[in-house]
Amino acid sequence: MPIRHALIGALSATLIASAAVAQPVPVYFAPEGAAMAGYDPVSYFQGDIPVQGRPEISVTWKGAEWHFASLANRALFEANPRAFAPQFGGYCSYAMAQGLLKGTDPGAWQVVDGRLYLTYSPEIERKWREDQVEYIHQAEGNWPEILYRE
Repeated sequence: MPIRHALIGALSATLIASAAVAQPVPVYFAPEGAAMAGYDPVSYFQGDIPVQGRPEISVTWKGAEWHFASLANRALFEANPRAFAPQFGGYCSYAMAQGLLKGTDPGAWQVVDGRLYLTYSPEIERKWREDQVEYIHQAEGNWPEILYRE
């Protein structure tokens, strides 16, 4: 009987310790609960200025809530979310190239070869544009393994 209690105690301690381990970093950066701070990902491909989405026109994909400015944009996203979702989980593309995981400013962005890249700030976006091909290559080498290092 004491061995059985000891085994149960050890198992309980293991389960409690594993529950205390930090949760993995989400695949898509979602400040305040919405991917891209609530901006409509489709709008980045439709004009010069991204548009804030509406929470009532949303969809959940890959564990994040995505907001859209219109039902038509939501339908486009639902038909092919990978075509509109930002690269590197919406984390800063420049930081990803440096092996770091940083948030983004949805107003600091660029579409390159039909893919959306977000950066931390307008200043970092300017730095990103200096050698974006190389930074994309470096970031692709770090993604998604960097999520598991954090």
